[in-house]
Amino acid sequence: MALRFRKSIKLAPGIRWNLSGTGSSWTIGPRGASVGIGKRGVYLNSGIPGTGISSRSRLSGPSQSNASRASTPATSVLMTCAILDDGTLSFTDRTGTPVPEHVVEAAKKQNREAILELIQRKCDEINEQTEALGKLHHDTPNPRTPPKYIAPAFSEPRPSAPAQWRLGLLDRVIPGRRGKIDEANRAADAHHRDTVATWETEKAKFDRRVAERKVFLESLIYKDITAMERFPEETLEEIVWPRETIVTFDVRGGGSSVALDVDLPEVEDMPNKLAAVPSRGLKLSVKELSATKVQKLYAEHIHGIVFRLVGEVFAALPTIQEVIAAGYSQRRDPATAQERDDYLLSVRASRPEWSKMDFAHLPSLDVTEALKRFDLQREMSKSGIFKPIVPHG
Repeated sequence: MALRFRKSIKLAPGIRWNLSGTGSSWTIGPRGASVGIGKRGVYLNSGIPGTGISSRSRLSGPSQSNASRASTPATSVLMTCAILDDGTLSFTDRTGTPVPEHVVEAAKKQNREAILELIQRKCDEINEQTEALGKLHHDTPNPRTPPKYIAPAFSEPRPSAPAQWRLGLLDRVIPGRRGKIDEANRAADAHHRDTVATWETEKAKFDRRVAERKVFLESLIYKDITAMERFPEETLEEIVWPRETIVTFDVRGGGSSVALDVDLPEVEDMPNKLAAVPSRGLKLSVKELSATKVQKLYAEHIHGIVFRLVGEVFAALPTIQEVIAAGYSQRRDPATAQERDDYLLSVRASRPEWSKMDFAHLPSLDVTEALKRFDLQREMSKSGIFKPIVPHG
């Protein structure tokens, strides 16, 4: 069953929701460390971004042959440290060629704490990606607090009048000096008038925008359908979303209800790893989650998506008394192998019932159970596997 809606928003992962968002990527690891090799031995000049650590450490002493060639100039190479997907460290030069093992071991020994900090940062980022999926509902706003507009101040101060050149004793007696000073003062005054005129024009525009925004939030979102469609979009664009999610919505009943249709992430898009830093060794321990844990994480995440969207609509639009939200996923039809949209859950929530929840303690809420308090269409096993359902109309 396909639903038709007016408005569609693409919610991009890791950045603010944006209609043109293309997702995000990140890398971790220092840009490099300079290794100097010369007559006095091997030194590592290292710096780990974000750690505030920069040092010059001896990696090895001078060899006998080096000592006998005191005139040999020092050479240097660039070395980059990275953490691979399996948690091991990689040390390469500027061409991507692995650095000799004896240099790597010396670098680890001399910079152990800095490298451990790098590993811990990578560990935290891997785990935060997973944990964020189950916490999406934690920041759902309280629907009992209506939108409030706080007018900002104009950021540019009014231009100050220029200081006037004053006539000195010599200015009064030297021919032409008085005229030049008077001309400079007139030019400064004219420039000041132009600057003030520009400032007043910009401030007038700013004041009009402030007045329009005040009317928008204190009046239009309560009665104008266009404004009621626009404001939730603005609100959702301020949220950082863990995975790409596409939402369409429609204001119905003259502004009394909203229908949401959510193209959910796929279970294959879920992160399937957790990381830990072993007490010994310079390595990141990365373990894959079981299929059951990934499925349960997916179930929690898509319930959190629906919960958050319902809550954001109730909080953004005070006149809305009912929200219907249905979430679907792309699946292969076992009979034809064609891709199809299968609805996995659909909920109809009323404002009075929604407002009964304690929004100050949402981290204590089981989001998969919370939606059962409302009119919920869902067929989900204990392990988080969904069967297709028919959503609310």
